[in-house]
Amino acid sequence: MTTRITEAEIAAARARVPLAFEAPLPVRLRRIALRTLIIGLFAYCLWAFDFSPARIWTGLGRLGQIAGFMFPPHIWQTWAEWAEILKGLGETLSMAFLGTLLGALVAFPLSLLGAKNIMPWPWVRYPARRFYDLIRAFETLILALIFIRAFGLGPLPGILAIAVSEIGTFSKLFSEALENTSEKPVEGVKASGGSRLEQIRYAIGPQVNPVILSILLYNFESNVRSGTILGIVGAGGIGFLLSDRIAAYKWNEAWTIIFLIIAMVYVIDWLSAKVRKKIIGEWSGAK
Repeated sequence: MTTRITEAEIAAARARVPLAFEAPLPVRLRRIALRTLIIGLFAYCLWAFDFSPARIWTGLGRLGQIAGFMFPPHIWQTWAEWAEILKGLGETLSMAFLGTLLGALVAFPLSLLGAKNIMPWPWVRYPARRFYDLIRAFETLILALIFIRAFGLGPLPGILAIAVSEIGTFSKLFSEALENTSEKPVEGVKASGGSRLEQIRYAIGPQVNPVILSILLYNFESNVRSGTILGIVGAGGIGFLLSDRIAAYKWNEAWTIIFLIIAMVYVIDWLSAKVRKKIIGEWSGAK
């Protein structure tokens, strides 16, 4: 049986503890100021970027025309044409693979310097972490433009751009994964006379390996997409061919290339899931 609260009881409770029914005036003023700021910033952005329903409607019409040019998708008739496209896909895939691998190889030893449970000295750990932040401040596209200027056109600048960008990302993620491991296995290896390197290898490594593998596979998938964008600015790969087709208004060929990129990403995602399930499952079973 439920007891119904009367209006008089509610009024009496409100009089006894008014703050339970309404926020204090300074809190309400801050909320109003924050909402006003957000609404004002949103309205200013719409005005500054020339947002208008007419412009959106016109853009949607043009987008429909472009989509119409893409159908039906183009099917190349000769092996030479297919070979060019497949070579571009292979270059993009190679850029992503090599960039991810090189970044991971450099990042892992650097991550040891930034992990608190590995590196107890703050005067080493803090500069290492700031170094991670410094590298991650550079966008992959900006790095690609710099490396294209230095090394010329082709996949090499794309590989270097992905690798340098991933050094900062991997170093941070790896160090955080190392810090989240349990100390009990480390104490066991230490009690049995293991050196510090053996503690890292046999106690921390088995705990962190599945996390590192997941990070590597996810970033590899992401770098395949990034490699497409880098190709557009001159780093080779399928992105360069896509940019060429769009510049020549060959929208049907561009759509076919986009479809192939999507299919490649789906296949990589499926294979990554298989690898992740198999390897991580084996590591979990070994434990």
